Amino acid sequence: MRNIKLIIEYDGKGFNGWQKQPSKLNIQGEIEKAIGEITGEEIDLIASGRTDAGVHSLGQTANFKTNSKIDIEKFAFAINSKLKKSIRIKNAEEVDERFHSRYSVKSKKYRYIINNSIHGSAIFRDMEYHFPIKLDISKMKEAAKFFEGEHDFKAFKASGTSSKSSVRKIYKAEVFQNDDRICIELTGNGFLYNMVRIISGTLLDVGVGKIKPQEITSIIKSGERVKAGKTLPARGLCLVEVTY
Repeated sequence: MRNIKLIIEYDGKGFNGWQKQPSKLNIQGEIEKAIGEITGEEIDLIASGRTDAGVHSLGQTANFKTNSKIDIEKFAFAINSKLKKSIRIKNAEEVDERFHSRYSVKSKKYRYIINNSIHGSAIFRDMEYHFPIKLDISKMKEAAKFFEGEHDFKAFKASGTSSKSSVRKIYKAEVFQNDDRICIELTGNGFLYNMVRIISGTLLDVGVGKIKPQEITSIIKSGERVKAGKTLPARGLCLVEVTY
């Protein structure tokens, strides 16, 4: 039995998230079906974690077990030939049988993109959140640093979170600008349901002057969802990479 690790890029628009669900278009199901067609096996594809409907990925990681004798160099090409163009296998490699895409994760990096131009973009409208009011990026950068470290992020999780603990560690929180686009990048050991989108919404509130950078600490300590910012739309969020 071989253990195959995949690096996957996808445009989340039109999909009901990563997780396999009956009668709803999802990324996991599409890839499992493609692998099944080329191997003749029923595959259980394990990802580093779920992404919600509309969320994108540059580097989702997943693995599956197979008895297939297909050359590893040909796996990505073979799977891609069966997939929609909005899903691409960027790399396939054979790994140790103990490797598990979810349990072996050391960190994940997410990026949220805010288009801060007046009129927005026609081409990239499904890959970013348009917010036309000018944001103070220096204050957003200052505020982002308060998220670094290990905290109870109860105030930054959506209802319906199944995780028993809301304690997570953020290794790096950065805000940077690329022309009219403001990018929020968070690297951590794990994230709660909608946590990145809520932190991004909170930093947006900092950018418009609704929240002061120094208030982030008290919001975290409060554990109260109502004190944090709104949950920004899924289309601006992208899973950048998973490290092991």
